[in-house]
Amino acid sequence: MSHVEFLFNQFATPVAGHVTLDSLSDLQLIQQSINGSHEAFDALVRRYQDRLVHSLEHALNSREDALDAAQQAFVSAWQKLAAFRQDAAFYSWLYRIAMNAAISRRRKLRLPTTSLDRHAEASGLDPEDKNEDADPQRQLVSSEHVQLVQEALSQLAEEFRQPLILKEIDGLPYEEIATILDIPIGTVRSRIFRARREMTERLTRILGDE
Repeated sequence: MSHVEFLFNQFATPVAGHVTLDSLSDLQLIQQSINGSHEAFDALVRRYQDRLVHSLEHALNSREDALDAAQQAFVSAWQKLAAFRQDAAFYSWLYRIAMNAAISRRRKLRLPTTSLDRHAEASGLDPEDKNEDADPQRQLVSSEHVQLVQEALSQLAEEFRQPLILKEIDGLPYEEIATILDIPIGTVRSRIFRARREMTERLTRILGDE
């Protein structure tokens, strides 16, 4: 078991000796990690492991797959850290590694996937979604309907679920989502718009049947 795998499996928490490291910026920790400091990388793991697993669990609809992908992402990040472009966001880079790992694993297991790209492109929906803050779709999540929202989210195609989670749960800007998913920003906007519309339609049907 590698150093990173052991740390992640333990879900390490800060102790007194880590206070100074935990106060450093991502770039400072990355540089120290590149120079060979396991403790500095430990601090990066502690900083992002919960957020990463949480986002992946929603994206993959599986706690086990999320934990596996997150662990593999941290191992790969440790191995490839010297190649990290320091003008990018570390979390964006890490998330992309994790999703690539999850997709590769699903392909190896030959799990079914569904692509709705062509439907999105042909839908004629406004990709700009300019008035998103006033859109009632943003009020979908309420305490009494959390489970329904989670179920509806799990039914979205992966292409639409990923950007919606990064936008609504992680609160990332469109530009960063485009970088993580390696797609044009216009495609990000279109997929999020389509995801919100599908979520609204699904929940309207569900709530209408109650």
